[in-house]
Amino acid sequence: MNKLGTYAAETIDLAPPARAETARPATNPAAQPAAQPRWTHIHAPDVRASAVRSTAWRGLRREFKVFLSNPNALFGVAFLLVVALSALLASVIYPGDPMEMVARPFLWPGQNGTYPLGTDSMGRDVLAGILHGARISLTVGIAATLLGLSAGILIGATAGYFGGIVDDILVKFIEIFQTIPSFVLLVVLVAIAQPTTGTVTVAIATVSWPTVARLTRAEFRAIREKDYVLAARSLGFGHARIIFREILPNALPPLIVTSSVMVASAILMESALSFMGLGDPNRISWGSMIGAGRDVIRTAWYLTALPGLAIVFTVLALNLIGDGLNDALNPRFSEER
Repeated sequence: MNKLGTYAAETIDLAPPARAETARPATNPAAQPAAQPRWTHIHAPDVRASAVRSTAWRGLRREFKVFLSNPNALFGVAFLLVVALSALLASVIYPGDPMEMVARPFLWPGQNGTYPLGTDSMGRDVLAGILHGARISLTVGIAATLLGLSAGILIGATAGYFGGIVDDILVKFIEIFQTIPSFVLLVVLVAIAQPTTGTVTVAIATVSWPTVARLTRAEFRAIREKDYVLAARSLGFGHARIIFREILPNALPPLIVTSSVMVASAILMESALSFMGLGDPNRISWGSMIGAGRDVIRTAWYLTALPGLAIVFTVLALNLIGDGLNDALNPRFSEER
């Protein structure tokens, strides 16, 4: 029996099947079918694809371990989970309206066990306001980040992939938004429209997407000439498949790191708008609580300090998570490890 090499740990057998010892003589030799070789590997699974999947999974596990080994990132995740859980259970812990007057004004923290963090100048529970305000801040921050990422990735990917005149037009469009101060544009957009939670979210996304578009464009310009992208083009894949299946997954690490910073920036922007009275008047938020307590900051400083600390620690947690993601996903750090 003759054998030629090995393929995927299997032997390729080119020899015809063994003849039976007691074969009947053929009456018509021309009518007998010729013996066909057995290709035992013809239905074998694609070992290359499985190897790529296993390699990607091992890399993902390694990056996950690196992230979990960062104590600062773990602290950020833990604190952010506490804030998210508080926002989800706010209606259960305080089912009433957080803007309702429930006690006499200016109860200091610890003065009354029913109101652990005291009451404000209108007799509203401060702890209820902080818990319900976490829901608004996280909702606006996450929703604005998702909208900004979607618009920025779409525009940046189109500009970086096609290049040429398409790139020039989209870059000029991005520069128009970047020449205007972001917070000034944000105030103008909210002032023109009715200040609601949805309006604030869309306005924050409008001023946030240019940064994502710039980063996505740079990543696509660096990746579009890679060998695997050229191979995908040679196989006749369409532009959409190459953009979303070949290039975008390799451009995601810096975008994931940027998204954590965008959530923190969106929370700060929403708080600033609420502090200025441009937030949703029917919803309580951390910024509106700080704005309401600024008039009595000398006599009741806790009314601004407590929601201010909530903003500070939430933004700090998001930045710590971003640093941990950068350490885990940055290829330069991966090579050093």
